[in-house]
Amino acid sequence: MQAFVKNIAEENQYKATHLLRILHAIQAHYHYIPKPAIEQLASLLNIARTQIIGVIEFYSFFHLSPRGRYELLISDSITDHLLGKHALTDYLAIKLNVAVGEVRTDGLVSLDNTSCTGLCDQGPAGLVNGYALPHLDHARIDQISELINQQTPVALWPSQLFQVDDHIIKPGLLLNHPLTPGEALQSTFKRGLVATLAELDTSALRGRGGAGFKTASKWQYCRDEPENQRYVVCNADEGEPGTFKDRVLLNSYAQQVIEGMTVCAAIIGAQQGFLYLRGEYLFLYDKLQQVLVERRQQGLLGNNILNSGLDFDIDICLGAGAYICGEESALIESLEGKMGIPRNRPPYPVTQGYLGKPTVVNNVETFLAAAAIAHLGGDWFASIGTGQSKGTKILSISGDCAKPGIYEYAFGTPIETILNDCGAEELLGVQIGGPSGLFISDLELQRKLAFEDLATGGSFIIFNKHRNLLDIVNNFTRFFAHESCGFCTPCRVGTSLLKNQLAKIIDGHGSAGDVVALEELCVLVKNYSHCGLGQTAANPIISTLARFPELYQSRLKNISYEPGFDLDASLENARQLANRNDAAAHLTQVEQD
Repeated sequence: MQAFVKNIAEENQYKATHLLRILHAIQAHYHYIPKPAIEQLASLLNIARTQIIGVIEFYSFFHLSPRGRYELLISDSITDHLLGKHALTDYLAIKLNVAVGEVRTDGLVSLDNTSCTGLCDQGPAGLVNGYALPHLDHARIDQISELINQQTPVALWPSQLFQVDDHIIKPGLLLNHPLTPGEALQSTFKRGLVATLAELDTSALRGRGGAGFKTASKWQYCRDEPENQRYVVCNADEGEPGTFKDRVLLNSYAQQVIEGMTVCAAIIGAQQGFLYLRGEYLFLYDKLQQVLVERRQQGLLGNNILNSGLDFDIDICLGAGAYICGEESALIESLEGKMGIPRNRPPYPVTQGYLGKPTVVNNVETFLAAAAIAHLGGDWFASIGTGQSKGTKILSISGDCAKPGIYEYAFGTPIETILNDCGAEELLGVQIGGPSGLFISDLELQRKLAFEDLATGGSFIIFNKHRNLLDIVNNFTRFFAHESCGFCTPCRVGTSLLKNQLAKIIDGHGSAGDVVALEELCVLVKNYSHCGLGQTAANPIISTLARFPELYQSRLKNISYEPGFDLDASLENARQLANRNDAAAHLTQVEQD
């Protein structure tokens, strides 16, 4: 073990910033992180042992105790639930003679849940030793169980078990016209860096990760910083359940995404870039490394790119199962080899990002679009869309529809058009933007896909009238409670209280006062959490309670209210109570009570 750990540390230049990739290597070899390895790493990397333990405990893919030589994780996303995930997991547990959350007595296999695998269009899905297993059914589970019991190495399993499809159903402005490698860079150097930034400004491209900040402004702010060292980071940690478009873009359009990063580097003056790939996309890692190799060979990465004088290269960092690392400052912390706890802002990454240096962090889709704009110009992109939302949006559509997959639409498209295209019938509603987004009912289908109406990072989860809405909300609420990083009291305590309070109502043990208390908790968590996770964790409850109050009331143990009881007035009173300055202290007191 000492020789193995020393070799891994040496390969990573004994850099503490490479802690995650070192831990990934140890975890893959031993199926956990042994205590002697932690002691040795603390010495080799010159960091505290407690810091390493903290990182291991923070990320769900690292373990301090042994897991099976075959570690199976089954996606717990709502889309997998719709496809019978529970029954399949129970069947798998019986076939392998191992309980969920346990390691089999012989140490061969372990079985557990994971929040989402990013395979929402081809579930139920899972992972084996980190590699994706789509389209799980009884026949595949029989085959997987036999391979494990025969102790067949995962590398020798039939390739069809790992076949992940792109499912591009409706390509549009971007997906219909992929660039040839080098085109965007050649156009950028020919036009000039300042002029290309102006084209990006003309395009009015806004970040496609969900926040919608103007891309040209972000790049300009970073470019204007007096520091000589700057960084470009591609956020490919799409952990929002229901979102998988970045997976498809990295599989089929990686050249263009990386070219967009390189155009950004030229404009802001960066020499180093990072692609932060979510751990669930391990199956893309080698393919993306090969793309980087090819671009270096073509003179599109490395020193003096296309004889322009630009020196720029990209490193791939693999995440380790932490939804919070989709938040840009938490992602930067993770890149630095730390727990992915969001930073206080300001300062923002464009002024103090990776290692305290100016850093641009953009989404995969944003870099894809930026490359196209660098080649074809800002007017080309801005010619479609709405006043505040130019260009197109790539959507991940899953759930109760005939054709789940990837769709690209011009901003301003009515939701009804999108639902008709994907074959949604008997609609109950759509969760737009994943659990952190907004649930809309079948009465809101004339609303538009646009920042000024329904903004989204790209997820559409469709539910028909046969689904139990409260079960859906319960799944989302449990997701946020599980994924909270624990940094701040409103989120750490509040998400758990939301989970418990909602469960009390769903289980039929709640009263009208419990609904009022639930609403009060929602406002507290939303208004006082440190980062976007807590600020949006109550959205599933808030949006469904507003649209379907009768569903909540139907679960109350005493629906015959006292004369004069007004639930709406009580909820408004709860909102006023929640608008207090001592929210964190109040939550702590509620927890104690």
